[in-house]
Amino acid sequence: MGTFTVSIQIGDLAGEQFLDITALVDTGTTYAALPGSILTRLGVRQEGYRRFELADDRIVQYPVGHARIRLEGQESIALVVFAPEDTDPLLGATVLELFSLGVDPVHRRLIPVPALL
Repeated sequence: MGTFTVSIQIGDLAGEQFLDITALVDTGTTYAALPGSILTRLGVRQEGYRRFELADDRIVQYPVGHARIRLEGQESIALVVFAPEDTDPLLGATVLELFSLGVDPVHRRLIPVPALL
């Protein structure tokens, strides 16, 4: 699948401040990942750590927390990863599921999909 970017807004839990971000849609990534300084600047709190396997097969551990995400006219709270500073913002599979969005790889866009019960 080709990659593409989308515009999102990321904010603190209270919804008091948001930043416009361009994120790479990556269905091979589990969560939303952003440079930690962006999340810290918004006041997103680190709530623990998770282990992740990187594309080069390394296992790493990064802090995680919860932030508000605005995407495609919707808003929800999602788990976010405090990634290293050289990381491009990523929008992973769980965020797409949370917003009931799928990927149209031909037109490189997000599309609404029905959620499963």
